[in-house]
Amino acid sequence: MIQAFIVSAVLLMIGILLFGIRVFFIKNGEFPNIHIGGNKALKDRGIACATSQDRDAQKNRASLNEKASEMMNDMIKTV
Repeated sequence: MIQAFIVSAVLLMIGILLFGIRVFFIKNGEFPNIHIGGNKALKDRGIACATSQDRDAQKNRASLNEKASEMMNDMIKTV
């Protein structure tokens, strides 16, 4: 039982070291950016993060609502 725990702990440590090689052993190393917004190929295709797209849509919706209310006010003034 203890041997299995030790073997699994050693394998876990090796895995963590392999995942962090870039961070631990390269000066000013950092984990690679795997976010959709950081992927050049997806940017070239026009694919963006869903959160960013939603934020942009909410901004556009607000500006459309403002334009609609301005148009309504103009129509009311002319009547």
